[in-house]
Amino acid sequence: MASEPSAQCRVMFQTADKTEEPAHRKLGKLTVKYNRKDLQRRLDIEEWIDDQLHLLFDCEEEEIPELEIDIDELLELSDEGQRSRLEELLQECGKPKEDFIGELLYRIKGLRKMSGPLKK
Repeated sequence: MASEPSAQCRVMFQTADKTEEPAHRKLGKLTVKYNRKDLQRRLDIEEWIDDQLHLLFDCEEEEIPELEIDIDELLELSDEGQRSRLEELLQECGKPKEDFIGELLYRIKGLRKMSGPLKK
């Protein structure tokens, strides 16, 4: 390094384009719009459904028939409609499924439907 101030190097930083929004800000909006507790409850229910399907079909994940239980779809239906839809989805299951259906209907009570963009 030189002892003269004029011989020192300077580092310049450019600011990012203002149109891009950092990922952490988007996450902040998500947790404000959707209560973190509600999101965690929904995730817990989805994991429970996955575990129960493994038990009902008594097989590995790859062997489970193509089956999608859409929580938001169920929330749009009446209580009897929910039960009918689940029985329809699980018709290929040879094991008794009444306990699973009853428990799932109990668990989704009080959940709110998520809006379109976040639903996958």
